[in-house]
Amino acid sequence: MSEFKMRARYTKVGAVLTLLLLTHNASSDEHAHNAPGTAVPAARPAKQQLGSSTAFDPSGVLWTVSRDGDTGADHLVLEHSADSGETWSAKVSINAESVVASGDERPRINFGAKGEIYITYSRPLSKAYTSEVRFMRSENGGHSFSEPVTVHKDMNVITHGFASTVVDAKGYIYVTWIDKRDQQEAKEAGHPYAGAAQYYAVSLDGGRSFQGDYKIADHSCECCRSSLALNSEGHAVLLWRHVFQPNIRDHAFTMLTPGGKPQTIERATFDNWAIDACPHQGPALAYGDDGRRHQTWFTGGEDGGGLYYASQAATGGLVTPIRLGSGQAANAEVAVSGQQVEIAWKEFDGTVTQIRGMSSGDAGHTWQTRTLASTNGASDQPRLAKNGRRIFLVWRTETDGMRTISLPGAKP
Repeated sequence: MSEFKMRARYTKVGAVLTLLLLTHNASSDEHAHNAPGTAVPAARPAKQQLGSSTAFDPSGVLWTVSRDGDTGADHLVLEHSADSGETWSAKVSINAESVVASGDERPRINFGAKGEIYITYSRPLSKAYTSEVRFMRSENGGHSFSEPVTVHKDMNVITHGFASTVVDAKGYIYVTWIDKRDQQEAKEAGHPYAGAAQYYAVSLDGGRSFQGDYKIADHSCECCRSSLALNSEGHAVLLWRHVFQPNIRDHAFTMLTPGGKPQTIERATFDNWAIDACPHQGPALAYGDDGRRHQTWFTGGEDGGGLYYASQAATGGLVTPIRLGSGQAANAEVAVSGQQVEIAWKEFDGTVTQIRGMSSGDAGHTWQTRTLASTNGASDQPRLAKNGRRIFLVWRTETDGMRTISLPGAKP
């Protein structure tokens, strides 16, 4: 594995934080990997898999992809809105395969420069906790889609899942996933192997074919989502929860290249959380035009625990992290538009689930915190989508469907 370039450790301020913990309800996650008794922040148990993705296409139409919740089916449906979520089209079924759509593992949607629609998802296989990453595309506004293809060449019946996707300015499509082939090989050879691995593939022809499989790193956390974003230079960068020796579950990031050439892997957090289990809480990543990296993550580290945000300039160290919300805060997203930084996360008080937001208009120097939405029912994680210079919260709930809120961001 690539040698890690260690950055200066940051210092946390304040008293030791008490984290209220509750055993994770694995019934809503088809990839339950945490050990018995593993504790994570409480989340209202979902009666159905509500995981979704949302994005604006080049013409400003908002699209969402999710697992069908109206009929109880387990295939994908697509819907769109021409007025930023005020009204929505009818849902259209776009595939006939079973899909996984839990919170951290969900279908993904991206667009090409001419409005091509790219859908990536995990299809469960015959054995428990196994899956493959599938891809389909539309070149006619979602009226029809290509037959799904498997992104990776490895076809062993193991975990290939928790995909992250991004499309760069050249139209190259990057797909990363968690992969257990190396874990399986080590097990068969009688060797220890912590966690899983991160792999990726790239399409240079609009999703007609993929090249890979390229290994990013061994010893990734088994079931935490990763986050893939373009930096200010237009390069794809992946942030994921890594298993550092011997059992430290902090985060790492690296740049991806179209040809799979390994790049330096750098450590992104320094909480020293020692745990032999997966917390089911992946990070989020965004970049500003000035090159500053913005990230959110969950930890149960040695200084307490909780949900955090921090940023790092292109040159310099990670600023002192800011704790987000209470001990029940979870599943944060971050988006950047000019000087505007928006963060959204979930908090559950035992009765009501809220989406809390933190907004900055000066690149993170000052912040305003507020409640954005709430529900008494089950819900997905919050999603943030950019349309031009504006940032929107899109939240799928069991009772209200898709809810869209325009955040303070810069005026169009």
